[in-house]
Amino acid sequence: MPDNPRAPRFFTLGEAERILPQVEETLRELMRLSAEGEREQAELRHWLQRIAMSGGAVVDHSGILSRKERLRAIAEGLQEGTSALESYGCLLKDVRTGLIDFPTLLRGKEVYLCWKLGEESIRFWHGVSEGFAGRKKIDSDFIRHHAGAPSGPPEGQVQ
Repeated sequence: MPDNPRAPRFFTLGEAERILPQVEETLRELMRLSAEGEREQAELRHWLQRIAMSGGAVVDHSGILSRKERLRAIAEGLQEGTSALESYGCLLKDVRTGLIDFPTLLRGKEVYLCWKLGEESIRFWHGVSEGFAGRKKIDSDFIRHHAGAPSGPPEGQVQ
């Protein structure tokens, strides 16, 4: 594990591909929780509007309390999933579209291997400031000139 826990972990393409199943599983759970959280928030807003419209008269607060508790549990699950992705060393860019970046080095400069849920493998990369719109196909030149961290994956991670 790097001395500085915030120091980026650089992947080779092979290392990123090897942990992709773990990343995908975690990402799918984050997406599920995120969608569930949006539904719960909409329901809570609905309950609160009903209370406001009734002037607060005779309201069953159990529905609100259970929704708030469910939202708290969802938030905890989202935090755990996000922490898991961070522990792998990858970067969650967009939970809704399932977009993940894996830091790597290309000719000594940090760039990202870019993967989106639904893609069979990691086939694209982009510069740090380019984002998804700047994705480029991984070619033989990229393969020859990219590198990961010399120490390999963090302790406890799949190699």
